[in-house]
Amino acid sequence: MAKITDKQLETLQGHNTKLSEILTQIGVLESNKHALLHEIAGINKDLEEFKKDLEGEYGAINIDVSTGEYTIIEKEDEDDSDLAVVKAED
Repeated sequence: MAKITDKQLETLQGHNTKLSEILTQIGVLESNKHALLHEIAGINKDLEEFKKDLEGEYGAINIDVSTGEYTIIEKEDEDDSDLAVVKAED
């Protein structure tokens, strides 16, 4: 049976080994990524619940997260939002 040289076989096996190692590392990274995405989702859920608690205590506010200072969000008058622009006819 015909055969490639030992040096060629060694090179081929080396490439296959490297490829296999890289694919394994990608799998580990993807698994870590998946876990981190779940962690982000949990933190976002906790953050939304905390924001609701803050809104219940302080009302609608914007908070500077570096200082803790906040400003009240002024609500638009409901009457203003119902105004329609009437176009005058020529």
